[in-house]
Amino acid sequence: MGKLFAVEIIYRGIFQKTLAKNITRGIVLAAHNDGKLGISFGRYGDSPERNGIPAKSFAIIADDEQTLEAGMAQYEPKQVDLTVVLDDTLCKGAESWAWYGLQPVHHALKPGSTLIVVSLQDARTLLKSIHRREEPYKLAVLKGVTSFSGMWVYKDDHTDVRVLGAIAKALQEVVSLKALEQFITEKLKSPVKVASAKLAYERFKTIEVKPGEGNPEELFKFALPDWTDMRQGVSIKGQPQGGPYADPITKEVGGFRPARNELFKKYSTRSERPVVNFSTCTKCTLCWLNCPDASFDVTPDKTYDANLETCCGCGVCEAVCPVKDCITMVNESQFTDNASQWEAYRKDKDAYLKWLEKTIESAEPLEKRAYGYRYRGQYKEQAEEALEIAQKG
Repeated sequence: MGKLFAVEIIYRGIFQKTLAKNITRGIVLAAHNDGKLGISFGRYGDSPERNGIPAKSFAIIADDEQTLEAGMAQYEPKQVDLTVVLDDTLCKGAESWAWYGLQPVHHALKPGSTLIVVSLQDARTLLKSIHRREEPYKLAVLKGVTSFSGMWVYKDDHTDVRVLGAIAKALQEVVSLKALEQFITEKLKSPVKVASAKLAYERFKTIEVKPGEGNPEELFKFALPDWTDMRQGVSIKGQPQGGPYADPITKEVGGFRPARNELFKKYSTRSERPVVNFSTCTKCTLCWLNCPDASFDVTPDKTYDANLETCCGCGVCEAVCPVKDCITMVNESQFTDNASQWEAYRKDKDAYLKWLEKTIESAEPLEKRAYGYRYRGQYKEQAEEALEIAQKG
């Protein structure tokens, strides 16, 4: 049997589905030009593939048919030769299959292999989020904005060919630059995209990440019962109702915090999170009522605090809040933990409000959010803007 190679693309469910599919398809078709065989396929993250849930697409490449068939016999590759992360906020971990808990993005990466992240941040900054591992690997940053090219509307900002150019440099045994140029010329019919791929190829560089280097956070995981441990009959574990809790300063008990399922931690789905100005909250209850995941706690002073372990970052709370800048969605890469914002506000109100003002300044304006389009032509404008950033590097 010959050599078998696997590439995984980690992406935001639905929002980047088409983009991930085009990249893995491009790997296979370009490899064909080098006389190799391959197949690309996707794996849903959760069931169903909800907005923002981490998901994966794979490309498997082989020298011969027998080797390819052996690779296809696996449900998904246990180890990969290259991992590409299309949204840098996923560097905090991907819960691609809920029963595993949170997995580091390099979970399946072979020792010494390369992790590529699409980001405007530098590699050392990204390492603050990427979890430690015992084996060394290489980290590369493909400079560019996170491209949300979803199921229904495709944002053609060259992210697909730029990622392919980086892959051709990182994994030359799988895809040569010549084969990639041939694929783009014949299938995509765009000399401009050829230039974008070549630019990404030429600029590509990695840093060595040593064992133990990165985020020291302990990943949450679940102990799955053995078949001999299963309870008899059909049963559903009852969930306690929850109740009031104490103010960290006055110790006064009040409000309401629901008792949440210990397995329901959806923060890995977020590319943005809500930040709350408790001093301007009118206690209208709209965020609490409309949150699809019941992620808001009623605090003892009757304001509303987002539980950031269960919040999936959908932005509904910001949309329904009637007070300007009371709830603002901010890119997840600005944060390092899921601590309570209300407790920080209660402990030092002035410091919290200064932090809040500075944090909101970094938020992308609502009208420029990339999850969808608000008027005809917005995606085209964003594509041109993203391409300009990518060309400047």
